[in-house]
Amino acid sequence: MRGVNRVMLIGNLGKDPDVQYLEGNIAVAKFSLATTETFKDRAGKLISQTEWHTVVLWRGLAELAQKYLHKGSLVYIEGRLRTRSWEDKEGNKKFATEVVGDNLIMLDKRTDGPAHPPLHHHEGMEGPGGTDAAPLGEPSEDLPF
Repeated sequence: MRGVNRVMLIGNLGKDPDVQYLEGNIAVAKFSLATTETFKDRAGKLISQTEWHTVVLWRGLAELAQKYLHKGSLVYIEGRLRTRSWEDKEGNKKFATEVVGDNLIMLDKRTDGPAHPPLHHHEGMEGPGGTDAAPLGEPSEDLPF
């Protein structure tokens, strides 16, 4: 039996996308995404719980993110989870779980300013060589909360 690895998130960017270009001029964007759930506790008090996710976009989606997304942008991201590992400078093994996005819908309201791109964009490939993409370095220790 095959497994399913799909993630669907709607949230706000915690920072502007960080875009790097790998060998062969392949764009890779990385940013934090906040998703907030609100519920009532037993006493009826409204409680908000925010989760932070690291999102990685490749090629065309990365370029779209660089051009149109900024801190606070509301987006729908669809993709899959990927955990990677590396050794830090002291030789300790580190792990990071990221959402590798392959579908992006910008949900911000349109403004009367410059024309927006289509609100929906799908990317068929995630990175060089499929799932064996090079790590983007250690995750940022500076979380925006």
